[in-house]
Amino acid sequence: MQNLVLFTSKDRDTLLKLRKGESKFGEHIQLISNLTNIYDDISSLDVDYVIFGISEDIGVYANYGQTGTYKAWEASVKVLLNIQNNSYTNPNRVLILGHLDYSEARNIVNKKPSKKNIAKARDFVDTIDKDVTYLVSSIVKAGKTPIIIGGGHNNAYGNIKGLSLAKNERVNVINFDAHTDFRAEEGRHSGNGFSYTYAEGFLKNYFIFGLHENYTSDKLLKTLNKVKAIKYNTYEALEVRNELIYNTELERGLSHVSTKFFGIEIDCDAIENIPSSAATPSGFSVKQARQFVHYFAKHENASYLHICEAAPTSKTETKVGKLITYLITDFIKANGH
Repeated sequence: MQNLVLFTSKDRDTLLKLRKGESKFGEHIQLISNLTNIYDDISSLDVDYVIFGISEDIGVYANYGQTGTYKAWEASVKVLLNIQNNSYTNPNRVLILGHLDYSEARNIVNKKPSKKNIAKARDFVDTIDKDVTYLVSSIVKAGKTPIIIGGGHNNAYGNIKGLSLAKNERVNVINFDAHTDFRAEEGRHSGNGFSYTYAEGFLKNYFIFGLHENYTSDKLLKTLNKVKAIKYNTYEALEVRNELIYNTELERGLSHVSTKFFGIEIDCDAIENIPSSAATPSGFSVKQARQFVHYFAKHENASYLHICEAAPTSKTETKVGKLITYLITDFIKANGH
């Protein structure tokens, strides 16, 4: 895989901050030193979770969004490696594979979003889709659970298609998000990963948790209300008007997706004051996001976790890295119970 950069022991040792009397997560993770065939190399390893990053924001640019999501992987792995190894964290069950790197193609996002540049970016998103699909399907076929970090929400497409191909059936998704990402099929970008997989027959049931009413078009709402396979609630109904109860809605979401293998999608745009491509001053708390991951990860059909759209700066990279690390470890703790 030409765009996959393996995470090496040298990378790990550079990032590890060792302290006397402590044992760090990064000291106990598994690594692959050279890759011959992803499926074979992973299936023989005694691990449950395979973590990889997607360093791209081309899908966000292709949706006229705020770029910067390519930095989330690096910010996360720095923090993850340096948390404690203890009876709660279980790092020996984890393989850190590496990340998909698109730095060469990123020059496009520095250009003004003209029609031509947007079309170019949308074409390139197809390439990213193929890589993500291949990685996720290989990991799932090898009997492991993928944890995917970074990039825009365009990468939901590869996650869903990869899981669907590995399981040889349509799959379900729960999406913690301020937006539907169910927009028109107008060329691939971060706003239509779910509509494309639905149209192509990979996605069956879809639940959007916490939609923002101000940012969902009337046309989209009409589509959501028409399609039986899609259910949703809004942030305002939950948190502003208190018409819905958070825990009851978790149950409703689970009953909609848990009949099949399902993915958990976490868009950092939904969490209040987190640097992301569409950051919000009004959203769910970090605590609610963590409870959400814990709740869904517990189910035996939970098949992957994807955390996307975080766009850290040099000032905020530790904050973003800590947030994503909490969500990763919450998923592993609940899923491996």
